[in-house]
Amino acid sequence: MNVFYNREGIGDTLLIQLNEIPAENRTFERKGDVARIFDATTNETVGYNIFHASTYGSFKGNGNLSLTEEMVEKINEILHQNGFSEKIEVDLSPKFVVGLVLEKEKHPNADKLSICKVDVGTETLQIVCGAPNVAAGQKVVVAKVGAVMPNGMIIKDAELRGVASSGMICSAKELNLPNAPTEKGILVLDDERPVGSPFF
Repeated sequence: MNVFYNREGIGDTLLIQLNEIPAENRTFERKGDVARIFDATTNETVGYNIFHASTYGSFKGNGNLSLTEEMVEKINEILHQNGFSEKIEVDLSPKFVVGLVLEKEKHPNADKLSICKVDVGTETLQIVCGAPNVAAGQKVVVAKVGAVMPNGMIIKDAELRGVASSGMICSAKELNLPNAPTEKGILVLDDERPVGSPFF
């Protein structure tokens, strides 16, 4: 789930994105200050727009907001007040974590890609990586599925040249860190960083 608010850019509207679907399947229903966006073929709710958001509480920020339990509770309260019975449930675990590259092998269908097995503390992920400097034994920053990158890109399960990939091993530039090097390559962390701990 991603929540966006930008009063200057789009007005006093809270945008809640639960899932992405093709535009042609998208439709909506409105009750009061809330529009529910859903898939016309499956009826799956994929998001909500809450209009006049500031009348319900203070939503501070400009762009992608950091989710908290309080915010999710507040959103559910607003939905209920406007006649929607659905409740939003959210995974609030950190999305940018320290990972340990356990294995790296060459991608069978692409010279510049590697298939990495990465321990992120709670599970081992298979991530296809294009960085020339990735190697087994490194501590790295992993953007897990659901993470929103500083440029707005949402990390999803994907398939790269026929190989499944869940997450992304990040460079300093992709993380928008100050003084990020311009040459290509992932950010390699100090060995002391505990696997699975939040990066930020």
